[in-house]
Amino acid sequence: MIHVREATWRPLLSGLLLRTAAGVISVIISITGALAQSASVVERIKQCAACHGEDGNSQMANLPSLAGQPEFFIINQLFLMREGVRKVDAMAALVKDLKDGDLQALAKHYAAQPPKASGEPIDPALAQRGSELAATRRCGSCHQPALTGADQIPRIAKQRVDYLVTALKELRDGKRPGADTLMSQAVAGLSDADLTALAHFAASR
Repeated sequence: MIHVREATWRPLLSGLLLRTAAGVISVIISITGALAQSASVVERIKQCAACHGEDGNSQMANLPSLAGQPEFFIINQLFLMREGVRKVDAMAALVKDLKDGDLQALAKHYAAQPPKASGEPIDPALAQRGSELAATRRCGSCHQPALTGADQIPRIAKQRVDYLVTALKELRDGKRPGADTLMSQAVAGLSDADLTALAHFAASR
């Protein structure tokens, strides 16, 4: 039998126990942090639901639906709001403390929600006119043929009519902070009636 002196094995054992304990503590801290973040995101979703709908489909006038929006689009918009590039007064207090992980979790949640029509009346004649305008303005080249959006481009299919009208006017008139200048160019020169027609078309898709 090989005998190992206590002076030799005791420091080794102590070191092993310390490393094991440190590893366990690290895992516990990691799990606790993840749970805290999850709880935070759950609370954030409840806050978002008050305006944007329980499932991300807005039933409030001039407030956009988030359901089915591309994940990166939501992350991008929340980031721009958090950093003050896109100023939305109603959102300022809600986004200022969001961590990057929160942005990702919220975006993933809403991207997975099925988009639904808002229930606003759609005028068939306006929708037809909007379809013609969308073709000439090549809306489908960025927003995709079905207007479902992709990457940093938003989904406008099944979006609220009133919100779309307001957003399109702001883009045309240069009053939308942090907006993509390509969109401002795309709607430049269009009348209020044209923008309303585009909104009815997009909402009907």
